[in-house]
Amino acid sequence: MSVYSGSRVLVAGAGVTGAAVAEALLAAGAVVTVTDAVAERLGGFPVGVATVPGLTEPPPGTDLVVTSPGIPPHNPLLVAAAAAGIEVIGEVELAWRFAAADDVPRTWLAVTGTDGKTTTVGMLEAILHAAGVDAVACGNIGLPVVSAVRAGHPVLAVELSSYQLHWQSSLRADAAVVLNVADDHLDWHGDAEHYVAAKGRIYAGARLAVFNADDPVSTRLAAPARHKVGFTLSEPAPGQYGVAGDWLVHGDLRLLPAAEVRPAGPHNVANALAAAALARAAGVSPEHVRAGLAAFAPPAHRVELVAQAAGVRWVNDSKATNTHAALGSLGAFDPVVWIAGGLLHGAPVDALVAEVAPRLRGVVLLGTDQEPFVAALARHAPDVPVHRVPARDDEPMISAVRAAGAMAGEGDVVLLAPAAKSHDQFASYAHRGTAFTEAVRAAVGAEPGAGAETRTGAEPGRGG
Repeated sequence: MSVYSGSRVLVAGAGVTGAAVAEALLAAGAVVTVTDAVAERLGGFPVGVATVPGLTEPPPGTDLVVTSPGIPPHNPLLVAAAAAGIEVIGEVELAWRFAAADDVPRTWLAVTGTDGKTTTVGMLEAILHAAGVDAVACGNIGLPVVSAVRAGHPVLAVELSSYQLHWQSSLRADAAVVLNVADDHLDWHGDAEHYVAAKGRIYAGARLAVFNADDPVSTRLAAPARHKVGFTLSEPAPGQYGVAGDWLVHGDLRLLPAAEVRPAGPHNVANALAAAALARAAGVSPEHVRAGLAAFAPPAHRVELVAQAAGVRWVNDSKATNTHAALGSLGAFDPVVWIAGGLLHGAPVDALVAEVAPRLRGVVLLGTDQEPFVAALARHAPDVPVHRVPARDDEPMISAVRAAGAMAGEGDVVLLAPAAKSHDQFASYAHRGTAFTEAVRAAVGAEPGAGAETRTGAEPGRGG
């Protein structure tokens, strides 16, 4: 009999995660209630699941609250639950408890970081599949971890956001990595210290801590681990993963030519090294690491070549929703016509602009928060032409693409790497990336597949 049989469990949030949690708990014999602030999302749950919109405190008799990752700790419902002494956990914690109860051996390979999580988990899954391993990418990448556990996969490549890590306490990964840490999601966590602490929870009890030796926060978070290994974009120290002679290497093992890593860019070479270290920790051979990385197909909207015409490459990195991510993709190209802007939520852009100024052929600015970009460009790139698309423009991406095309010449890259969130003008980063792709193909006359690498789909990433 399940430990949840007869338990009264409140599921907070009726999205993909909440639906998976409710289904799993119902199957385990729990009495399940689901609540969501948006009443329209409460349809379609199986018979036996009660749905109540907009609860601000748990129903009487509630034994456990399982919250969706996007709901912050200061939410009134979660505050009320804690005040009443009711345990609040997340879906990842629930998945770990389900896995522990079914006594099936599993390998957990866990990935977090401000940027690069989805790419790294995708690379890791491709490597594991190349080795013939029954593995699945899950977590923040789209498939709930509890669903992956219930499906019986013996190896889990788990993408974890800071939100998900905040709400778990039991996870003990076989190998875990913090790819990088830069300020993000501070409104959810309250401050940078709590954000960093949430990231660091991935190393608690991990058998192997993989860390980015080029990132001081990742290095610091891994320092207490008994067993750890670093990766670097430089010549590696003994035992580390790194780059030597234009190859990804580990000791005397050559894993893959750096030029063959996709998507392009130094940050993705780092992601590939992290994926290789996790896979090797799971016993995968160097030959399968190389085969998996070579076979990896990057998701849409991540350094995605969407067209090439008249000597100009058009690249969609709409997923670069913060300055740290934008710096990574801008570092992969030179010279660049940069399309940037959106909602900054107070994030500074001065250091980013100063770093990339020598690469810039021109800049096109979109969205609400253009002034910080304008000021930084005036300081660090005063001779670079800047075109501002009015925030009131009904077709902002079409206007941006036309302006960028007028600036670009043969050998240039037009790069959408906004360094900002999308919700001022677009439904999501995927919507913004799709608008860019469609505008580019209309402007240059390219069809999908004509000089472009076409990818489809986008995962519903739920936090950094």
